[in-house]
Amino acid sequence: KELQLAAAEKGCGFLDAPVSGGQAGAENAVLTIMIGGNNVDFTRAKIVLDVYAKSAKLMGPSGNGQLTKAVNQICIAGVLQGLSEGLHFAEQAGLDINAVVEVISKGAAQSWQMENRSETMAAGKFDYGFAVDWMRKDLGIVLDTAENIQASLPLTALVDQFYKDIQRKGGGRWDTSSLIERLRMPK
Repeated sequence: KELQLAAAEKGCGFLDAPVSGGQAGAENAVLTIMIGGNNVDFTRAKIVLDVYAKSAKLMGPSGNGQLTKAVNQICIAGVLQGLSEGLHFAEQAGLDINAVVEVISKGAAQSWQMENRSETMAAGKFDYGFAVDWMRKDLGIVLDTAENIQASLPLTALVDQFYKDIQRKGGGRWDTSSLIERLRMPK
């Protein structure tokens, strides 16, 4: 919102436009862009945004793009914790993780994270996506904002602490699916 005001004082248009989809999404021009700003600036920028996005949606005035990204990060954190616990349970129960995912990914448990990260999670490979350090930065912003708007986010706060454990293990640059490693740590 402050940047939008500064741009307006200079006679410039401004959009806050965080993305979801990571490096692979950018390379394949399939990012999702959550945009805050006015319709005139959005319409002017849309031709450029469409070059690297599968979806670019105006979410309202400046700041709403960032708030929508916060919602995205809240949801991802919860889904990844649930997926980590499910895969860990499968491992501990002696199930074939790939077979489990093949079955449950056809039902209500299906998610992008399951489809794109379960195999690498099972293999303990975490160099495929958004880094834990970046997620902790985002979740810090989310939790500060939640306090200011009086939104209760107990699961998000808990998962943020789980990511802190991953950082302590040296996994700050691992992707966010590395939550499963916390469950694999010796008790």
